[in-house]
Amino acid sequence: MGNARRLAADCQGFTLLEVMIALAIFATLAAAVLSASQFVLKQSAGLEDRLLGVWLADNQLSELRLQAATPLGQQRLTRRLDQRDWILQQRIAQARDPRLLQVEIQVSRAGGPSVVHRTTGWLRNRHE
Repeated sequence: MGNARRLAADCQGFTLLEVMIALAIFATLAAAVLSASQFVLKQSAGLEDRLLGVWLADNQLSELRLQAATPLGQQRLTRRLDQRDWILQQRIAQARDPRLLQVEIQVSRAGGPSVVHRTTGWLRNRHE
């Protein structure tokens, strides 16, 4: 009988309090990991939007450079890229140098609240 008591004393498990503390620590760590992963996903989506905005603005500037005549003024253009609709606000004005035209392009997602990319470029003034 002495051996049975000694064996029972050696085989005791965790107390309820120890299990609850371990679960609380695990839950806290899981919440922190979830929060960090959501932040990374949000940043990744924003970075993708900015990258696509850069491509769209660069493509628009290249198209303008290839045109025979470039009209001055503002235009609102719609483009589709990566299965998304994008809005390009373009303003073309005379630059300080009469040989150049200044082009400002802002890119935003259709229905989106903010501009994801802004760029300024110059074109040769073909009227000079």
